[in-house]
Parts: sequence; structure tokens; C-alpha cells
Amino acid sequence: MTAPLPASENEPNPSQTLTPETAREYVDGIAAFLGGTANVIMQLSLRPVGRGVLESTVDSGKVTLHPIKRLRTTLTYIAVALMGSDEERAAYRDAVNVSHRPVHSTAASPVKYNAFDPNLQLWVAACLYWGIDDLYTRMHGPMDPATADAFYYYAARFGTTLQMRPEMWPANRAKFQRYWDENLAQRSIEPALRDYFDDLIDLKMVPRFVRFTFAKLQRFFVTGLLPQHLRDEMGMSWTERDQHRFDRMLRAIAAIHTRLPKQARMFPLNAYLFDLRRRLRLGRPLV
Repeated sequence: MTAPLPASENEPNPSQTLTPETAREYVDGIAAFLGGTANVIMQLSLRPVGRGVLESTVDSGKVTLHPIKRLRTTLTYIAVALMGSDEERAAYRDAVNVSHRPVHSTAASPVKYNAFDPNLQLWVAACLYWGIDDLYTRMHGPMDPATADAFYYYAARFGTTLQMRPEMWPANRAKFQRYWDENLAQRSIEPALRDYFDDLIDLKMVPRFVRFTFAKLQRFFVTGLLPQHLRDEMGMSWTERDQHRFDRMLRAIAAIHTRLPKQARMFPLNAYLFDLRRRLRLGRPLV
């Protein structure tokens, strides 16, 4: 893999600011499929976030019960955060808030949590940004520093689309890297969450024929995309041979993917954004 460029200390340059239209250039739909489960593991490795999912009483949002709906709502959030207008982001925030309202700790919870906690949302947003940047670099090589800075500042929308305040986003990529390294080192995965992740990786929530076809490949990609610290927490093994095979597969996928028409490269995120806009027009539930 091409070594990433050093994290920049630059402050935002208005001439390089991204918009929902220009941000589309960096939207890889394939990344949503390749990196989604690994990113969920990173997000939930912050124990209050993980406990919020394990203890949630909102059955309609559980991936174990409604995998297709959960995929739609998660990818719609990414799509609207990256490519949606301010009005669309506000509408989706309101819809997500309704689902998040019951998600908070009780007296029986081992840790305190609340889905509206902006510090928890900062970690989730950081995972989304890190995952997209990591996969983009692996597949296409690193962005030039000016573009990387512009995309980083824009990626604050992963948090500010909900309750994270803009000033909470680390001021530049160098400060983000320090935040990421310090916080990742503190993450651990308790046994109940590890069992949940194993079921998620092995696609226990989908029909058997889908599981038989894709589960082994999914486990390989999840293991390859997790930071080593979280591989160890999950009890996953990864050899140098695995890494070479993984790198070759990503290069092959990227070679095919970059030759596709732009709309095909953006799929399914563009399709989910279209669906959101259709639901808004028809007055249908967004989540």
C-alpha cells in the first residue's frame, strides 16, 4: 500500500472547500460494502456506543432483526452527510433523533451512555472519516495534501449532521491523528460484543445461501481492514501472506471500479440519497 502523506497542520482554505457536489468525486460506493462491518466494529469498540447497541430496545433498528432496513438507514446517513443539502440533513437528523431518543443507559447498564452524547458521536464520525480515507488510500493512493485537508474539514458533517458541535472536530489532520491514536489505543471489546460482531461478520442475520456465499469473504475483508489493535481484541489472526493477498484484491477491485461510469462508482450511496429525496416528497418515514 502507498504510504499515507503526513497529516497536515493546515487551516481551512476557502478556495479548497468542498460542497455536496464536489464531494461526490470522493464517494466510492464499493467502500460502503467493503468497509462497513469493520467500521461498525471500530465505532462500537467505544464501550458506551457498543452498549447502546447491545441494550437498545428499538427493535426496528436492529441489524439482527432487520438487516436490509438497517443497511438502508446507515448508508442513507452516510449519503446525506456527504452529499445532502442542509435541508435534507436536517430532515434526516430529525428522523434519526426519534430513533435515538430511547437509546440511553439504565440503572442496570454497566456504563452510562446516551445516543445524543456529542462525544460519542465524535468517535463515530471519526471512525467513518478514518475508514473512508483508509480505503481510498489503499485503493487509489493518497490524496494530495490540499485535497486531503479539504476532505477532512468536510468530513465533520459525519458528526454535525447529528449533535456534534463543529468545534469538537479536531482542527486539522495532524490533531485528528493524535485524537485517533490516543483513543484507538484505549478501545477494547467485551465478550458479549465480540459474540455480536462474530454473528455480524458471519452474516447470521441473512438467509443461509447468502451466508454460505459471502460470509468467508466478509470475514477476510473485515480482518484486513481492522487496525491491528482491534484484530487482537477480536482474536483474529492475520499473516503477511494474508496482507499481500488482501492488497492484490483491493488493487484489482480498484482497477475495475475506476473504469466504471461515475454514477456506477457512487452506487449504492447515490441510490439511497435518491430514495431519501423520494421519501421526503411522498411524506414517507425516513428511518
